Amino acid sequence: MAGINNIRMFVRVYELGNMSAAARDLQVSAAVASSRVADLERHLGIRLFTRTTRSIQPTEQGRIYYPKAVQVLEALEEAEAAVQEITHHPRGSLYVSAPLGVGRRLIAPNVVLFQDQYPDIHVRLRLSDRRVDLTGEGLDIGFLLGDLPDSGLKVRSLGDCPRVLCAAPTYIARRGLPRTGADLIGQGHDCLLLRFPGSREFRWTLQTPEGPQAFNVKGPYACDDGDVLTAWALDGRGVVLKPVFDVAEHLASGALIPVCEETPPPDARLACLFPHKRNQDPKSRLFIEFMAGRIKTALRARNRIYQLPR
Repeated sequence: MAGINNIRMFVRVYELGNMSAAARDLQVSAAVASSRVADLERHLGIRLFTRTTRSIQPTEQGRIYYPKAVQVLEALEEAEAAVQEITHHPRGSLYVSAPLGVGRRLIAPNVVLFQDQYPDIHVRLRLSDRRVDLTGEGLDIGFLLGDLPDSGLKVRSLGDCPRVLCAAPTYIARRGLPRTGADLIGQGHDCLLLRFPGSREFRWTLQTPEGPQAFNVKGPYACDDGDVLTAWALDGRGVVLKPVFDVAEHLASGALIPVCEETPPPDARLACLFPHKRNQDPKSRLFIEFMAGRIKTALRARNRIYQLPR
């Protein structure tokens, strides 16, 4: 049988679509990653990928081999989890994703505390504001802020996060203070947009006297990194939609000022998602339980820095 490290490398290259990214993910050099895939191809006597200088694509044989390879890895993980359950000493890697703001402010500070307590569990944290595909990208756990996808994933709710529309005093002095979503549109305010393929963040839902209403917002600046939008807002470039925990210090200092307070955005739900099978993995259960309480505590602490008037 092919070496398990070779199979694992093939799976990560297939899922990430990039040899270097897979190498970084599994903490080996690109040369080692390429060698492992080549060893597996020699063992099987087939080509698993078609390589060019710019891309790597699975062959027909690679697409056939992938789901079976995933089954092998999952079976191994289940066997290891069963033994770890008995020995009460879980070990191995956990692949975790989170949005940038959530990851930087709430997850990352607690990852180091988790690894201090469980040194044999290695957390591989991936931060991105795009919507990730947990199953397709081989992730164990994903944190999500906002609408939950319609999927077969299990969901652990971690709380509701107040959100705010805000802008810098310099922007308000130049463009005026919008009090409602209608002002935002009618007065042609510049909105800072979180955009990436498939994103719909250019439609902001606000609470109006008539109920929730979606506003089609526009602006000259768009980015797939929420922290960049915050920097632009601080620079007076426009109005930004943010969870309070993400900009609490800026609101408390007056560097950002709430706008559209007559039609505020609804709270966003923060949740943890994971495939059903991961619920049987003691590593995943430990991590989720560890994070749940600490995230709730961190949210309360950050929301105390600045409390929205209600």
